[in-house]
Amino acid sequence: AQVDWIAAILKGLGVFLPLYIVTVAVGGALETLFAVVRKHEINEGFLVTSLLFPLILPPTLPLWQVGLGIAFGVVLGKEVFGGTGMNILNPALTGRIFLYFAYPARMSGDGVWTASPESWADGYSGATPLARFYSEGSASLETLDWWDSFWGFIPGSLGETCVAACLLGAAILVFTKVGSWRIMLSCVLGLVGTTLLFNALAPDPGHYLAIPWEWQLVTGGFAFGAVFMATDPVSAAQTRTGMWIYGALIGALTVMVRVLNPAYPEGMMLAIIFMNIFAPVIDHYVVRANIRRRERRLGLQ
Repeated sequence: AQVDWIAAILKGLGVFLPLYIVTVAVGGALETLFAVVRKHEINEGFLVTSLLFPLILPPTLPLWQVGLGIAFGVVLGKEVFGGTGMNILNPALTGRIFLYFAYPARMSGDGVWTASPESWADGYSGATPLARFYSEGSASLETLDWWDSFWGFIPGSLGETCVAACLLGAAILVFTKVGSWRIMLSCVLGLVGTTLLFNALAPDPGHYLAIPWEWQLVTGGFAFGAVFMATDPVSAAQTRTGMWIYGALIGALTVMVRVLNPAYPEGMMLAIIFMNIFAPVIDHYVVRANIRRRERRLGLQ
């Protein structure tokens, strides 16, 4: 069906703006409070978090839960560690994880996408492709269109469905040297490699283990997470080798959670947070390995 792009954009703004306003109001107030208590300037880093947080939420989430989620992300995901630049977790993802475990019925499940079809510009009402992958196996691919997933004509959180927009964002981040292309590429390689392994282990072509890698790339929050979340310069690995390891493990863990956990068809959010925790450990051992290599080269060992 032909899409009325003007109507779609206006409908999208009508959904996004209330979530964004609540995010800025609650999160900004908390940032200001901590800045006053600690007697330092308000850091502009929250502007990035405030833009990303609404984009990883379902459009039907109540506004009071949006405020609660960003409050949790700002306070326990960042400020308790000392503020911007000191946090080991991505604040936006921390807030989303809190909402997922505190209010799972509002964050996942078919009801989130079918309860309020008017929230969708194209009137799509149905389960997400990832949910269908697990329930129907590769047979679901017969009624799904890959290009619909690529362009974002599928249900999902506000910013995660359009892979084309994520690729545009990736190009901008790489060109401006804000985001690491190594992390983005290694996320893809980790996902593709793990998917191929599971494909080889699939007992039959119709099994959910047989879902091909090109579908794993364009469904769920993988593209958005790999571009905008995994590359967070504060919570990601800092060494070049560490970036490759960090990204590859995110891609691998994403597929493992998607395929091996029937209760949770998406794995990108948990994979990034999990690797945020281990990023300092990865960097530590990369640095230690570099030191030992130089010591051997200089004959100090």
